Amino acid sequence: MPSFSALPPLSLYIHFPWCIEKCPYCDFNSHALKNELASDDYINCLILDLEKELPNIWGRSIQTIFMGGGTPSLFPAESIERLIQALRARLNFSPEIEITLEANPGTVDQSQFVGYRQAGINRLSMGIQSFNDSMLKKLGRIHNSQQAITAIEAAQQAGFTNYNLDLMFGLPGQTNEQMLQDLQTAIDLNPPHISHYQLTIEPNTLFAAKPPSVPDNDALWEMTQRAQHLFGQNQYGQYEVSAYSKLDGKTNYRCRHNLNYWQFGDYLGIGAGAHQKISDANHQQITRCFKQKHPQHYMQQVTQDSHRLDEKTLSDNDIAFEFMLNALRLTNGFDLQTYLQASGLEHSFIQNALEAAQQKQWLKVSDTHIKPTTLGLQYLNDVMSLFLPD
Repeated sequence: MPSFSALPPLSLYIHFPWCIEKCPYCDFNSHALKNELASDDYINCLILDLEKELPNIWGRSIQTIFMGGGTPSLFPAESIERLIQALRARLNFSPEIEITLEANPGTVDQSQFVGYRQAGINRLSMGIQSFNDSMLKKLGRIHNSQQAITAIEAAQQAGFTNYNLDLMFGLPGQTNEQMLQDLQTAIDLNPPHISHYQLTIEPNTLFAAKPPSVPDNDALWEMTQRAQHLFGQNQYGQYEVSAYSKLDGKTNYRCRHNLNYWQFGDYLGIGAGAHQKISDANHQQITRCFKQKHPQHYMQQVTQDSHRLDEKTLSDNDIAFEFMLNALRLTNGFDLQTYLQASGLEHSFIQNALEAAQQKQWLKVSDTHIKPTTLGLQYLNDVMSLFLPD
């Protein structure tokens, strides 16, 4: 049983389940919008969902909020403003709160960005994926490269100084040169943060049913190395397997919300298909729960007590594995004190697995800090497997 001396930081995740079209690689809880968007009704349901969860987090401050999807930018700025006002009335916001909204370049313009900023959004995450029109078509994206550039410039002109660009690599038929051209185009736009992640073929997607031809492992590793070199040349520091932030010596552009996940912090989850992790000091346990996935079912049942699809209290083995699954993604690893606080478990609980990883030169382990080596980051799935529950 975990033993908490202090609770970890708390975030809020809000899920918006609709998209214009479902991308063939996407395994998130997203649904093609077939009718008019019921924005007011859905915002009402989100507020009610939050009110049901409030007793689980009384007295705790919210450090970050992330509005993900789906496509949150389908919702008008007025709806987002009403939601943020409702959140402020019910939650204790940290004075330095980070509030991120995911935006699809095919659904936004400058006036909408201005509205989001006035509503209280202070960080954007923009799903670019590629600046190559051929690749965008293969990925089923609804925007083209020029629309992506226009959207980024519109966000800048609207006053956003903290934003992320999502890029994918290892795309169907993609060459090293095409990957580097995508990355250079992004860097030339001078974003403070870039997420550069490999396309993976996930179960229950169109790509899983009809797998495209993608680069092999050797080609992917070469892409990774060449991308990291280009990032370094342009003063972007890698702090997580897929995340790079601008190094300007003044402002920290690392995504605080994602860092809370990777450091095994707590988070509330509201919306269709959202899930949450909450540490309970009174009962010395960590609980996960999952919300109904289908938007209509969620909206119908949120007025009852059945909008939770499932709930689970984590075992000690689950806690240790989930902590390592997240924290080992960080290039600088984690302090042992972070592990003790977030997991509530003793150091001895992971000692054998740490020693095995150290012998394989996958981890650097000291009395106070644990960090993946370059080799460990290359074989990260193998490292994590050492911590799997028996």
